[in-house]
Amino acid sequence: MSRIAEAFEQGSTFVGFVTGGDPSIARSEEYILAMIDAGADLIEIGIPFSDPVAEGPVIQEANLRALAAGTTVDTLFDLVRSLREKTEVPLVFLTYLNPVHHYGYERFFAACQEAGVDGIIIPDLPYDEKDELAGVAATHEVALISLIAPTSEGRIRAIARDATGFIYLVSSLGVTGVRTNISTDLEAIVKTIREVTEVPVAIGFGVHTPEQAQTLAQVADGVIVGSAIVKIIAADPDTASSKLHRYVSELKRAMMR
Repeated sequence: MSRIAEAFEQGSTFVGFVTGGDPSIARSEEYILAMIDAGADLIEIGIPFSDPVAEGPVIQEANLRALAAGTTVDTLFDLVRSLREKTEVPLVFLTYLNPVHHYGYERFFAACQEAGVDGIIIPDLPYDEKDELAGVAATHEVALISLIAPTSEGRIRAIARDATGFIYLVSSLGVTGVRTNISTDLEAIVKTIREVTEVPVAIGFGVHTPEQAQTLAQVADGVIVGSAIVKIIAADPDTASSKLHRYVSELKRAMMR
């Protein structure tokens, strides 16, 4: 069983996101380990990119900070290698097609396999153009994780049928960022997904309160929190580890109720 499958086996899976290298590689490792200690079941590591089209201001600014600090794809592979010495929690990259293409598909996914990356999320990869990338990823045992958005409509079944690792269900229209209300009929989308696949579903975009996490944990297999975590880091990098530990613990407890 893959590390991703194991993370979702018990349900109520908490997925935490950090922008790799914000404010430094060493700090990113510190924050990730704090979240894992607090109960995070899977970690997404954002590869900083100058034009992150799916991201709101909070993560856009984190990308710029990480790039200014000298973060590269290679330093993030080093981060994963270091984490693999300390944890078996699944680690997933979130990036855009440009950095992967620039690195070279074969070289990139071979490095993922060697370092211990379990999956990858590429928001700007069109579903109709994923096959070439998916083949290379599969060869190196890296799950190419599909996104399903409220606008996917008639394509939900097709996307879900081909999904690997887990499905990232986008809670709302627009870019990432905390939201007061999530009004999408997520139960209906999950029901449609369940008709064609048993691949786990995790809901992200906008989740930031224990109440939201608790509600969404009843709908899907997992909950993804990103912008709220990045905001904690941006507010005070020096004290972020302890604050993240408390925050993740609180949300994880809510999901288990």
